[in-house]
This record gives sequence, structure tokens and C-alpha cells, in this order.
Amino acid sequence: MGERIDGNLIAQKTKDELKKQVDDMISKGHRKPKLVVFLVGDDPRSAAYVRNKQKSCEYVGIECVLEHYPAEVTQETLISKIKEYNKDATVDGMIVQLPLPTHLNEAIITESVDGAKDVDGLHSDNILKLYNNDPTCLVSATPLGILKILEYLGINVDGKNVVIVGRGKLVGHPLSLLMLNHNATVTVCHSHTKDLAEVTKTADILIVGIGKAKFINSSHIKEGAVVIDAGINVDEDAKLVGDCNYDDMIDKASYMTPVPKGVGPMTVAMLMYNVIRAYERNV
Repeated sequence: MGERIDGNLIAQKTKDELKKQVDDMISKGHRKPKLVVFLVGDDPRSAAYVRNKQKSCEYVGIECVLEHYPAEVTQETLISKIKEYNKDATVDGMIVQLPLPTHLNEAIITESVDGAKDVDGLHSDNILKLYNNDPTCLVSATPLGILKILEYLGINVDGKNVVIVGRGKLVGHPLSLLMLNHNATVTVCHSHTKDLAEVTKTADILIVGIGKAKFINSSHIKEGAVVIDAGINVDEDAKLVGDCNYDDMIDKASYMTPVPKGVGPMTVAMLMYNVIRAYERNV
């Protein structure tokens, strides 16, 4: 039977290390790091994600400012406030909680965040830096969390066949660049890929983020593959499930992340990591 990857455990160890870094900085007379979170509307899932980020900030020692706006807020109002914080030297990081209401242009709004404070890694400056393998890049938290999980397990991606199912801007696309930068052989699959299972069965490491509940099963992997499930869906019983059928696949995989308690906690931990990186440069 394959080994269940405990995302909560790895995330907690990561946050413990970050807390120590913050404590050391403060003991040297520096201010606390500061993160500003923009939340628009009252979507319960977005609100829950923001609460998780606030709790992690409190634990690590990051001051978290919540800018909560009604769903009807104008794009001009939002961008104007973002630009105010861009000029505030005491703000190290900013995130705009996605998705936004349909009348707001996500690309324009996320691009209005200063690239040096863009701890979500969505700004074109950071995407270009990732493309160029620039070490000053702030990498999107979920891809970075996936890499840290593999590092924690002692799995070196150098030379490995990594198959990514999904090419979204938050996971698949930045993850493909990150894995290439670490010398993996990368294949990206998507809705137009033919004979998906034939491609995914070549993977030493299979990473899935497509938003389809339990879409990937044991027929998609070879014996001993490492499976990272970055999907999050709600099934017919109102339970959180991934894009992979965990129960069907765990016996065939060598390691596999569950949903929940897999990639999700690491995403939040790596957001904290990005805030601390931005903070250390700033102070």
C-alpha cells in the first residue's frame, strides 16, 4: 500500500520554521511582516480560505490586514486601494482572493499589485522571472507547496518524468515552469489531450489540478508513481474530494496526497513563506 502524504504535518513544520525567522527578525529590532488581503463579496468558501490565511498569519507572526468589500465594489475603487498599499513601505505582501465577481477583471486587478508584493505570484513580473528561472521570483503558492512536499519526502524531480494534468494559471502553468527549472522532464495534459491515461502512465510523478471530482483513477498511473492531487471539489455528499480517486489509487501509488489535508495546507504555508521572503527584502 502506498504512503499517505500528511500535508498538515509538512505545513506545520514549515510554519514553525517561518515563525522562528520572524521572531529572529523582530528580536533584531525590525517590525512585524504585514500582509494585506482583499476579499470581495461574501462567498463562504472564499471567506473560509481567508480565515485560514489569517490564522496562519497570527501563528507565524505576520500582521494581516483584511480589506473586505461588498460584491458590488467598482474596479476603480479596488485598484485605487491596491495602489495606496503599493506605496506603503510597511506592507510586504498583498493578495486578492479569487474568484472575483464577474464585473471585475481579475487579470487587470491582480496586475495592479506591485510585483514585489505579489505573494500570489500572479503578476507578469513574477511569471517572467519564473520563465527566466530568476531566484528573486515569487512563485504561486500551490506549485511551490507541491515542490516543497516532494523535497520533504526526499524526492528529487531532476530527471524524473513529471506529468501535470491541467494548465490553469494558478497551478498547471506555473508548476510546469517550476518543474522545468528543477530539471524535470515535463508533460502538460489538458482537455484536448488524446489518450490521457497513456500519457499519465508514463509519469514518475503525476500532479493533477483540473477541478473534476475523482476524475483520475488507478488506470491512469503506473505502479509506484507519486501522485499529488491539487484538486478540490465538493461531492454529492457535500464532502471535499480531490481530482483523483484516492481509495482506488493509494494501493498502486508509492506516495499520494489526500484531499483534504494534502496540498491545501501547504498552499497556505507557502503563502506565508512568500510573505516572509518579500518582508526580508523589504526591511
